[in-house]
Amino acid sequence: MKHLEPLNLLINRLARLPGVGRRSAERMAFRLALDTKSLRRDLVTALEEVDAHVCCCSRCGNLTLKSKDPCAICTDDRRDRHLMCVVEDPSGIQQIEAAGAYQGVYHCMMGKLSPMQGQDIPPDSVERLLTRVREEKVREVILAFDSDMESDATTSYLHERLGGEGVQVTRLAFGIPAGSGIAYSDPVTLARALHGRQGF
Repeated sequence: MKHLEPLNLLINRLARLPGVGRRSAERMAFRLALDTKSLRRDLVTALEEVDAHVCCCSRCGNLTLKSKDPCAICTDDRRDRHLMCVVEDPSGIQQIEAAGAYQGVYHCMMGKLSPMQGQDIPPDSVERLLTRVREEKVREVILAFDSDMESDATTSYLHERLGGEGVQVTRLAFGIPAGSGIAYSDPVTLARALHGRQGF
């Protein structure tokens, strides 16, 4: 396909999306190239609409409409502003909101520490977090990251940076997923479940 440079370019761009490998990118690109029912046009229109109307909240980093910045969560007076949940990116906010068990505010780091992949937390995001903790008089910061090596490194780093702010720093409890069993849990998950056990 060396002679099909536009298709190769599309494959390369699609492969940069999270969770999309080279083979998946190729399948998507071929489907778009063979499209006869305006999928390409609809996709271009949708991307242009996102580009024109969607942005990151200037306060927390959540996705919002440009006409509604700060976002609906940041401007909701019913939220507990003394409780802040720190997540890697806006998708973390969507997951926590879907659970319906949290009523505080958020802060997106827009990355995590991953030296092996050349990723880092944007320095201004850490400074914005510290500024918000001080100015908004936050009493507790919940570090809500995944359970992997990069997330553990990020959590430790943020815990250290928040150490001098006089704020309680907690992290999500990790344990056995609902509907699962001990036999299917790995040793790290079991150890964390035991460590994070709660009374009745």
